[in-house]
Amino acid sequence: MTQKFATFLLKKVFGYRTIGTLPPEKKVIFLAAPHTSIWDALFGYLYFRTLGERLKIMIKKEAFFWPAGWIIRSIGGFPVDRSHPQNMMMDLIHEMQKDEKFYLALCPEGSRKAVKKWKTGYHTIAKETGSAVYLTTMDYKEKFVGITEKFELGDNAREDTEKIQKIYESYHITPRHPKGAAY
Repeated sequence: MTQKFATFLLKKVFGYRTIGTLPPEKKVIFLAAPHTSIWDALFGYLYFRTLGERLKIMIKKEAFFWPAGWIIRSIGGFPVDRSHPQNMMMDLIHEMQKDEKFYLALCPEGSRKAVKKWKTGYHTIAKETGSAVYLTTMDYKEKFVGITEKFELGDNAREDTEKIQKIYESYHITPRHPKGAAY
C-alpha cells in the first residue's frame, strides 16, 4: 500500500488525525495500548504507512488461516506460537538482531481482553536488541492515532511496566471497547 493511499484511507475515509513523528532510532519497539479490537492493528498499520514505514506485528498463529493469513502477512504480521513464549521471544530477538532497521509493534496486555498485569517480554526484547521503546496509542472518540512518547527503560521490567501502565492511564483515551481496557 502506498503512503498516499494509506493517508487517504486513514484521514479521509476513517477521519483520523495523526500525532507524533518517527523516532531517530532504527530499532524500535512500539507499545500499543490499550488493545481492545482487531481494528487497532489496521489503524496502526495505516498510521505507519502514512509515515512511509512498515511495522512488524506478532499475531497468534491461529489467525493465519486462508485467506486471512495472506492479508495479515502483507501488513507485517507474523505468526507466533503462544504456547511456547520463551522460544517465541528468542526467535524474535534473533530476527531483530539480523536486520539493521526493525520496527516492532507489541501490545503489552498480550490480549484484547482487560488485563491488570501487563506482560514484560517487550523489556527483555528491547534490552537484548538495544531497541528504543516508544508508546503509541489511538483514541476512537477523538479519532487520533500515533506515537506519544519515548520511554527510557530501567533495569526492573515489572517496575517499568507499572510506570508505563500509569502513563497510559493518564492519557484518558477512549479505546474501541472501553470495558476491554484495564490499567
